[in-house]
Amino acid sequence: MEKNALIAQLKTIVAPYIQDEQAFQNLTESTDFVKDLKINSANLVDIILDIEDAFDIRLENEDMEQMLTVKSAMNIVTAKLDAK
Repeated sequence: MEKNALIAQLKTIVAPYIQDEQAFQNLTESTDFVKDLKINSANLVDIILDIEDAFDIRLENEDMEQMLTVKSAMNIVTAKLDAK
């Protein structure tokens, strides 16, 4: 999947959960879901489930533990899609 399309899809998925609108508007690969967007851990689980549904992939516990930034989410999603 093309990088910009993947970022756009991730933005759509995280949008309902963000607490910092300005950080969301300036979202980049280095954006941290918890520190920058102020997403709490319960909502992070919801985001993981939404990512699984949106991309039709299965995320393991170690994937979830690593998925703290936009870049790590992109890397994990891309690897899962490539493995399909």
